Amino acid sequence: MQRPDASPNGSADRVSDAPSDNFVYRVLPRALWPYAQLARWDRPIGWQLLLWPCLWSAALAPQWAAPSAVHTGLPDLRHLALFLIGAIAMRGAGCTYNDLVDRDIDMKVARTRSRPLPSGRVTSRQAKLFLVAQALIGLLVLIQFNTFAIGLGIASLLIVATYPFLKRVTDWPQLGLGLCFSWGALMGWAAFWGTLGLAPILLYVGSVFWTIGYDTIYAHQDREDDALVGVRSTARLFGHHTKRALTLLYGGTILCFTLAFIATGTDASGPAWPAYAALAMGAVHMAWQIQRLDIDDVDQCLRLFKSNGLFGWIIFLGLVFSSLWVLSFPKPV
Repeated sequence: MQRPDASPNGSADRVSDAPSDNFVYRVLPRALWPYAQLARWDRPIGWQLLLWPCLWSAALAPQWAAPSAVHTGLPDLRHLALFLIGAIAMRGAGCTYNDLVDRDIDMKVARTRSRPLPSGRVTSRQAKLFLVAQALIGLLVLIQFNTFAIGLGIASLLIVATYPFLKRVTDWPQLGLGLCFSWGALMGWAAFWGTLGLAPILLYVGSVFWTIGYDTIYAHQDREDDALVGVRSTARLFGHHTKRALTLLYGGTILCFTLAFIATGTDASGPAWPAYAALAMGAVHMAWQIQRLDIDDVDQCLRLFKSNGLFGWIIFLGLVFSSLWVLSFPKPV
């Protein structure tokens, strides 16, 4: 099968800021490529970043109590699978909704004008139907959880609905994205316990800081175009002070995560040393991002943004190994 940029129509099937060799182009028929691009299936880093707070919370929640016959302290594999499906579906729905709202703006920005809606390869009606289909998948996932988690998931829709408009009225649209993308930090805990507590709230706040940080790096790719069309962002707000801002944001992430881990612990429960070691490793990774960042290097900004997937793995595996350590070496009651 031809790559999308090697089509008979030249670059007609290609989105300029997306990879042309992603597996979706080898698996899907050409007629579905525009929908894959709408949902960003060819850019999996988005749903991965949405998924990580869910997985962190799902891995932290069981450690609120000591391992027992009821649970091992390890994350529920069913919950992990549901969060994976939900993250892919809802990230796709969110991107489709965002593209519908931003169609006129995307036509004015070089990096986005080749997307399916502004390029005319998908009509607004087709995009809306696709949005509904993805949202229904997300709903089917949501109703697999307990009543409290279902209500909590529905509550997030208000933030999701307002996010695309924030770039028009505030310099902090990345905060709106953080509030949306970090909701899983609450959902993982709620799905396990049917309630919330201090630990998931701290995890949520830390995830918001993290999201603002990595999306600021991402937004530096469009800083000049955004200024021309009047789109606002923390990248434009921070400018050449971005490294200082990232130090505060990423520092806030590590602090909140540390406090969340502490809040999870009791005399016989809570994360063990591997979780805290992972936090230290994550802090080193964040420091590396800040040290390497050149806000005028578009390619590097994209690479550093994507590297936050590694940060997600570090924290998640730290929590999993923490559970395994407690199972092998239980804390005295």
